Amino acid sequence: MAPPLSTASAPLAATPFASTSHRSIMSLLASLFFTWGFITVINNTLLPHLRSVFDLNYTQTTLIESVWFIAYFVASIPSARLIERVGYKKSLVTGLCVMAAGSLMMIPAARLPSYIVTLCALFVIACGITLLQVAANPYVAVVGSPQTASSRLNLVQAFNSLGTTFAPLFGAYLILGRSNAGTAEAGHVLTQAERLADAQAVQLPYLIVAAVLVVLALVIARYPLPEMHAAKSAGAAPAAAEERATHSLWRHRNLVFGVPAIFIYLIAEIGVANLFINFVALPDIGNLSHEQGAHYLFLLWGGMMVGRFVGSALMRTISAERVLAGASVGACAVMLVATFASGQLAMWALIAVGLFHSVMFPTIFTLGIRGLGPLTEKGAGLLIMAIAGGALVVVQGWLADTFGLQASFLLTAACELYTLFYALWGARATNAYAEA
Repeated sequence: MAPPLSTASAPLAATPFASTSHRSIMSLLASLFFTWGFITVINNTLLPHLRSVFDLNYTQTTLIESVWFIAYFVASIPSARLIERVGYKKSLVTGLCVMAAGSLMMIPAARLPSYIVTLCALFVIACGITLLQVAANPYVAVVGSPQTASSRLNLVQAFNSLGTTFAPLFGAYLILGRSNAGTAEAGHVLTQAERLADAQAVQLPYLIVAAVLVVLALVIARYPLPEMHAAKSAGAAPAAAEERATHSLWRHRNLVFGVPAIFIYLIAEIGVANLFINFVALPDIGNLSHEQGAHYLFLLWGGMMVGRFVGSALMRTISAERVLAGASVGACAVMLVATFASGQLAMWALIAVGLFHSVMFPTIFTLGIRGLGPLTEKGAGLLIMAIAGGALVVVQGWLADTFGLQASFLLTAACELYTLFYALWGARATNAYAEA
């Protein structure tokens, strides 16, 4: 197995703040979380657009998102090494520049137009986001008091959800709303001239995205962020290093079953989001244009944002395992309704799954690292690596081509059953270290 892609490969050493306030730093970091959430979810409107432009089947369409998540696996180790070499601030700037370069690649991809060049451009953007994820998460954790690290991470994750909520509206207006396929009625067959014209629709939005990324990179480059460096292994406490060497991650059941829980959950979340617009456009479901469908996608992601606030409040009085179990049952139920019902009932059932999905990733992650003690960083790294599970959304694409789009959501329902198993049994910590 590859070495952990942890939030950092070694403990972080924080330096005291001198001239920069916590609030201004957190505002800047929150903008990063908003940005990569926004750009990631643009894909949900881009995929149905590319499906029409290149006349793709569902397998080819979902392969686009698979390439996106393969970047998490490919780029995470190089990202961690880059952070060790140049530090967190320069890595954040580099990540934004890589994303800007990938966004600009979408312009020649649209002019050609080329499915392969489009895949390459999106892979480059995803590599930049991976670098931001690996750098920004630990940076948020060490900027301030360790006692409030969890609170800070939840706060910036809320801004990430804000980005994912508004991205569908951006895509609906600037991509789907400006294309023949996006505004056409269901069943309309595009001519070759219309396909070529539609391909050009992505140039303006990605040019805007690239410009914003460059500006943000310049702001961070000039901003006096406190320097944080990965502590060298030679400087780590010998006792802690010896303790880590004598314990195995695989003795902790909550982690062993938590890694596949993250992996499987990502299949469910990404499958729903990427096929949502095509689903609600079906004549016997919503009979909507792609542009109209993107506005309903806004509700799906908005439900995830609301659900995170509700879940956070519930977990003050109810155990995380019980909240996760309830969310899993609810998600499985609405996915079965979406699979076997029709019309507005099926459409709103698929929208409702966002509310139940909202608490799954952060809750599984927290339960997965519980009780790991000195092994927490390595365990967190394995959980981050499991985000690559989103690449297997191509399996749902194949199911949609073979058995029908609606039937393919049975895969999502099956994924919810694993999260239920994890909540009821797999999340129980074994060989746990006492809480500090």
